[in-house]
Amino acid sequence: MSIPTLPCYLANRPFAPNHDLAVHDKYSGECVAHVALADAAAVERAIAAAHAARAAMAAMPPYARRDVLEHCVRRFQDRAEELALALCQEAGKPIRDARGEVARLIDTFRIAAGEATRIGGEVIELQVSERARGYRGMTKRVPVGACSFITPFNFPLNLVAHKVAPAIAAGCPFVLKPALDTPLGALIIAEVLSETSLPEGAFSVLPCTNEDASALVEDERIALLSFTGGSIGWELKARAGRKKVVLELGGNAACIVDADPGQPLERVAERLVFGAYYQSGQSCISVQRIIVHAAVYEALRDALAAKVAALRMGDPREEDTFIGPVIDARAAERIEAWVRDACARGARRIVGGERRGTLLPATLLEDVPRDCDLYRKEAFGPVAILERVDSFEQALERSNDSAFGLQAGVFTASLANAMRAWDALEVGGVVVGDVPSFRVDNMPYGGVKQSGLGREGVRSAIEDMTEPRLLVVRG
Repeated sequence: MSIPTLPCYLANRPFAPNHDLAVHDKYSGECVAHVALADAAAVERAIAAAHAARAAMAAMPPYARRDVLEHCVRRFQDRAEELALALCQEAGKPIRDARGEVARLIDTFRIAAGEATRIGGEVIELQVSERARGYRGMTKRVPVGACSFITPFNFPLNLVAHKVAPAIAAGCPFVLKPALDTPLGALIIAEVLSETSLPEGAFSVLPCTNEDASALVEDERIALLSFTGGSIGWELKARAGRKKVVLELGGNAACIVDADPGQPLERVAERLVFGAYYQSGQSCISVQRIIVHAAVYEALRDALAAKVAALRMGDPREEDTFIGPVIDARAAERIEAWVRDACARGARRIVGGERRGTLLPATLLEDVPRDCDLYRKEAFGPVAILERVDSFEQALERSNDSAFGLQAGVFTASLANAMRAWDALEVGGVVVGDVPSFRVDNMPYGGVKQSGLGREGVRSAIEDMTEPRLLVVRG
């Protein structure tokens, strides 16, 4: 069987100067596609085209932007299984998780379609003193201009969607660099966009090296840079000059389980296992630290151990696989080394096993020293750690003992404790009654501290991609 070749997209059109990027199945290692790889000259052309398309994109009426987004929704529904299989291959994502991400892709574009016709302004009362008598003020939101987007490997569809769909709704042309490990989903999105009435130059999707993508960060014609990925985002911000920057940079999310969690421990354990190990832990809001009140610690530990040990690891195409491969051998070796280091320093492995290539068994540890990499950094793999505390106050302190602050979860029957967590936890979002891994695509999403800057979620992204323009009228 011949290996398919795919173009990238430059100024709305397929562009294939080569097919130099080989995309591999993360489970089998086989090449599944050859993709066009853009160079710095192509990136420059894409930026110039996006800059030139600003007026045409801004002039699109809201209903026309909505219609583009609704076309995408229909086409993604038509191609849902194709998209899921692409995810399964290029990201090693278990097929059930892949189908879930396709559903979220569709949700995100559908939400953006609705928001496209609701981008409004406000009337401002200016007559605050005699000198302003007879003046009226109002604002409208206008697109900021050309945007650049850089996305990671772990959600190759939905993290692309969270940049692309709001940009179309807001009227911003854009250039997107998808992760080189996982470009297929982004290119399918680009193919669907090429079927629409978007103005020439409105979008480019260019797999390219970090070096060739430097203009996406530094070029002054770009009005906004939105980056999702690792801590290198802070370096990109320093290079970005005067443009707006939105960063989503990950975390090592904590989930607190109070003395009375408000739910049966079996249910709590079920949600914790999902939050820690779904898509092999490769989520920036994966449950990494489980902070448990001593009153329920042993019972919860036993329930977790049984459920984690029962998770099936293997071929992500099989319907009952829960743990698939991590993205590459380097990531697998790093995670394995962190676990070994923690165990050598006194941690106890409750559940776990030996690595098989890029397959890491679901691992649960306790008594991990708080200065270990596994405690302090983002594991980004199928590993979670249990920690015992004696009070809810101590749980809040331990949760905040992190350089990150993306989301946190709290299981408690106490409304007072839930509100205290909302007040005290240094994160972008607190989820009460569930794990921090919960996300709906219309909610504001982002972090504090090393977890980033700004918020995603369709409406929040549209606000970043537009700015208020004031009109004052003297009556």
